[in-house]
Amino acid sequence: MGSKCLRYTALTISIIGAVNWGLIGFFNLNLVALLFGSMSWISRIIYGLVGICGLCLLTFYSDSDSESE
Repeated sequence: MGSKCLRYTALTISIIGAVNWGLIGFFNLNLVALLFGSMSWISRIIYGLVGICGLCLLTFYSDSDSESE
């Protein structure tokens, strides 16, 4: 149960990060910087969490391979 909750949390944070990158790409609008300041300590923590969650989601590839067998 704990692993499933951790994965959904990581997925949610990664989706939020992806939406932020989409806003940067399409509209040149950095929502994190707008809300928390450009490279403030809170912004750095948010960017770090998004990166860590993205790395955690790499385990989805190994799980999808084992389910298809």
